[in-house]
Amino acid sequence: MKLTMTAAARGLAAATVAAAALANLPVLAASYDFVPAPQTDLNRIYRVDRVTGEVISCQYGLQEGTVGATLCFAAGEGAGPQAPAEYGLVSSRHEREGGIFRVNYRTGGMSVCYVFDERVVCTPQTSPGAGAPTGTGAIQAGPTPRAR
Repeated sequence: MKLTMTAAARGLAAATVAAAALANLPVLAASYDFVPAPQTDLNRIYRVDRVTGEVISCQYGLQEGTVGATLCFAAGEGAGPQAPAEYGLVSSRHEREGGIFRVNYRTGGMSVCYVFDERVVCTPQTSPGAGAPTGTGAIQAGPTPRAR
């Protein structure tokens, strides 16, 4: 006696095998980049969502009677979600700088992000105009929150 499978049975078998294989795959996590602040006496790290550009920051804090606490600063002005793109963080080599650069790898745009009044804030994104010579002057990125 010859055994044959119908097309529906073959499809069901293939779906069952595929579902079993997918069940063993790890759950895909969101895409984030993490970069420490360049300031050498500051234990702060920044996180950017690679797609939305949203930036937050966390650091270690002392808390009496415990081993300490992780203090996090939510996204404030300019640090919230931006237009979807490919974002990253770049640290300067300035050892006394507590901020970080958020870069847009697709457009070349940059902004500076730092903690201000318990929130992460970022300057407006800017980049040199197309065909503009480099190193010939500063580009005004717009107003920034006042420094403390």
